[in-house]
Amino acid sequence: MNVVVVVSTACGLQRTRTRRGGVGVRPRTLAGRFLALQLLIVLTVLFVVAAVSLAQSAESFRRLESRRAVAVAENLASQPAVRQALARLDATTAPAGRAAASRALPGVAEGARSVSGATFVLVAEPDGTIVTSPDPDRVGERLAVGDGSAAGARSWTGVVDLGDGASVVAHVPVLDDEGGFVGIVAVGTAYPSVWERLATATPNLVTYLGIASLLGGLGSWLLARRVKRQTHGLEPHEITGLAEHRDAMLHGIKEGVVGLDPQGHITLANDVATGLLGLPADCVGRSVDEVDLAPALRDVLTGRAQGTDQAVVAGGRVLTLNRRPVWSRGREIGSVTTFRDRTELVRLQEELGTTRNTTDTLRAQTHEFANQLHTISGLIQLGEFDEVVHYVRTLSDAQAELSREVTGRVHDPALAALLIAKASLVSERGVELRLADTAHLPRVDDRLSADLVTVVGNLVDNAFDALAGTHGGRVEVDVRVADRDVRAVVRDSGPGVAPELAADVFRHGFTTKAAAGGHRRGLGLALTQIVCAGRGGEVTVHNDGGAVFTARLPMRSGGPP
Repeated sequence: MNVVVVVSTACGLQRTRTRRGGVGVRPRTLAGRFLALQLLIVLTVLFVVAAVSLAQSAESFRRLESRRAVAVAENLASQPAVRQALARLDATTAPAGRAAASRALPGVAEGARSVSGATFVLVAEPDGTIVTSPDPDRVGERLAVGDGSAAGARSWTGVVDLGDGASVVAHVPVLDDEGGFVGIVAVGTAYPSVWERLATATPNLVTYLGIASLLGGLGSWLLARRVKRQTHGLEPHEITGLAEHRDAMLHGIKEGVVGLDPQGHITLANDVATGLLGLPADCVGRSVDEVDLAPALRDVLTGRAQGTDQAVVAGGRVLTLNRRPVWSRGREIGSVTTFRDRTELVRLQEELGTTRNTTDTLRAQTHEFANQLHTISGLIQLGEFDEVVHYVRTLSDAQAELSREVTGRVHDPALAALLIAKASLVSERGVELRLADTAHLPRVDDRLSADLVTVVGNLVDNAFDALAGTHGGRVEVDVRVADRDVRAVVRDSGPGVAPELAADVFRHGFTTKAAAGGHRRGLGLALTQIVCAGRGGEVTVHNDGGAVFTARLPMRSGGPP
């Protein structure tokens, strides 16, 4: 059992509290943050809308009051009393005559102002001298409006600052009966102040603010509830802590971890996984079918191969994989596969198997020697001394012949000793182990010798197991050098390997032992493939009157091809 403990001095997965003045204060919730942000946005939008509305209302006021002022000024300029009074003023220079001529103008101008609601109505002479005004102090001053177009018998409107604020002003020329220019009528309406316009718009703004705040608060609350459901009720700082813990856990364990989504895309892979599987740095987000993986490994990751502790040979290593689907709220949201490197463990198991085979060989030889000693003892007791000498010479010649045949063709001491021991072991089972006529192997370096012992030993044991329960079986070993490679061929007279299983026979957990004895240990052939692949070689199998296994090991190790 693997136990992972993650300790973090940062924020934990439980809800944290910050302290202010010694009092525990919960951090703002996600809903509160959304609400505050939404209200800030609403207030900003309302401020912008209010500013735009004020600008638009000012422009609308100018257009409306300009038309109204022109209409009032034209109406006043067309009245006979005004035209006659200004004509007399233009025709006389005597103070008494001028006063008498202008006496009727103030009443007419004030009547027009009160009826129209204008701020002021001015009547001026052609040179701009004000004749009548609501403010007596301005009588006699120069008219400060217009651009002189009235002298050309054209109306004019515009915005003029009279010192006490901007006003919309229109002036219209006054013509006498002959069409002569005799004066100017000016009508103006002062702009309301900003505060007055705000005061007028305040009830609407309050209404808009209330509605927008209500909608914004409701929307923020609904959005926060949806986000909290999707984040399983975690606040942002808790999500950050969870991500930090997950990252620390993934990079802190010795097991490889690969996560897939339901579509088969890689969602996570820790350092051990990328190192053992040779995954590219940008594997996250890519489909598992796009990544260069062994077919057996891909089958386990995608769930096509079911089971626990599934062993797969990948990249010359034996990996043990366990896949678990991940469920959330009743639906599968992906899978997580963990795997461990069991190459060294497999090697140790194989060494243990070799030790057991050696023990079995010694036990068999002990039993055989005991029988021979019993025979010799009986002959001595019977006084058959010549027969004892003949029996001992026969045994010695048989053992010497086997040793001479093996050592004469196989000059590597370790492999020769293995073959002699295997021959002695299977002789009691009624199985014959012999060398092929073409077998010949010179002495090789120690590393290649160890690899040959592993490969040939596993293939011979596999052949023996295929012949288990039979009598008169035969195993033939052919080992020789060809094209800078050492080729080891082991053939047996058993039932062979089914064609549909030829691709799986070297998979960890599956061997021909299952077909013979029902014990699927599946270590020997998987280790054989690992050893061959580690030197840049290979191992294959086909049927020819039984199973024929061919292993190719380069004399110089070149790594996996």
